[in-house]
Amino acid sequence: MPNANPEPNPLLIRARERQESPTLPGEIMSRAELAGAVSKILFPDPRQRVNSPFNANYVGKLESGVIRRPNRPDYRAALRAVLGVATDEELGFSSRIWTPPHPAVPEAPRAGVSPGPGSVTRRPASDLLRPDHTDDLPRVVSPEHVAEVLSAAGMLERWDNSHGGALATELADDKLRAKARLLDVTCPLDLAGDLATAMAHLAGVVAFMLFDAYAHDAARRRFAFALQCNDIGGNWHQRANLYANMARQEIWCEHADDGLTYTEMGLVRSDRLTATEKAMLHTVRARALAKMGPPRAQDALRAVGMADEAFSHAKPSEDPPWMRFYDDAQHHGDTAHALFDIAMRTGLDTQAPDRFRYSVEHHQREFARSRAISGTKLASLTMAKGDPREAAVAGQRALDDAGTVNSRRAATDLRELHRLAGAHATIPEVADLRDRIAAAVGTAA
Repeated sequence: MPNANPEPNPLLIRARERQESPTLPGEIMSRAELAGAVSKILFPDPRQRVNSPFNANYVGKLESGVIRRPNRPDYRAALRAVLGVATDEELGFSSRIWTPPHPAVPEAPRAGVSPGPGSVTRRPASDLLRPDHTDDLPRVVSPEHVAEVLSAAGMLERWDNSHGGALATELADDKLRAKARLLDVTCPLDLAGDLATAMAHLAGVVAFMLFDAYAHDAARRRFAFALQCNDIGGNWHQRANLYANMARQEIWCEHADDGLTYTEMGLVRSDRLTATEKAMLHTVRARALAKMGPPRAQDALRAVGMADEAFSHAKPSEDPPWMRFYDDAQHHGDTAHALFDIAMRTGLDTQAPDRFRYSVEHHQREFARSRAISGTKLASLTMAKGDPREAAVAGQRALDDAGTVNSRRAATDLRELHRLAGAHATIPEVADLRDRIAAAVGTAA
């Protein structure tokens, strides 16, 4: 709704003016260029952008304060991605009545924070690029350099799945920063898309590791960087995976509405996605709906059904390499998470226990974190709704699986199990489990 007493929004204006024009090097991004970059995210099909409502006039209304805040979550999410910020507040958007800061002093970029290039077709590295030690950069990007980026992503992804992200985030982020400098090097046209896709994959892996370590703002900035790289590479499969992981983070942070928006954005042009990718996105969508409580429980159950239907057509040979993690065990575990929230919030009986058991039994050793989290959730649900002694057995196994994993998410789930077990603390097996959890991860968040 238009604001009857508009006040300019200097935070949004400065965020745009920090970006370089994609067509005029050295100049600031114009309102039209910002609108174009946002529309590319909102409407990946070029035909949909012809009459995009997100145009220069709309940006002008936002900057002048005629519109204080976009009502649509996808508009705000796309603006955050293009302008490289983590929160709506950094763009001057608030659910409260907005008042401009006084005095309006220009902000210096924070160390390590990428303002994010609104110019998604030019130098998305931004603050991720290191200005020093440039003497070891190649003169021209080669296929070997692209392979090195992919190799780094694969190595970090394997570590993250088996050991969690908490121990290696600094190493991973340093690797991303070092490899991102390749984006400033001359690159043959036939390699530009491959380099951008590889860089997006690496950034997405690092972002997920940061999320697992609860470095949420840093994770969001790396996800934004990954999306910017992906926009250059134009890989629809990677785009879907990035939005799914961004949704996972927001759902974990209790921002279910944002998580739902990201899954919807990931499902754009689902005809271009594999059955596995569709199943993953419908599953994460179910998790977002389940977090919204009883009013959306039936919608969540339908989304689980859509995920199951899509997964029944999965052909791993059609999937890109980064989708290898989403196998039968992962699908059972992820859908069980949605069914867990439905069961806990509504009291409905769901298939969550059976799906968690299947996940625990069939996860490969390299996916130790997923197996530990599924096992912990199974124990928590059984502790709350079933036999506490059976829950204690499941919890002990989950602790065994978590022994090699350093994940703040896994630790949080174990503390929640400790809390739920408190109702049965007089049972010796449960008391032993609570003692072991307290010794392993403590009881305070």
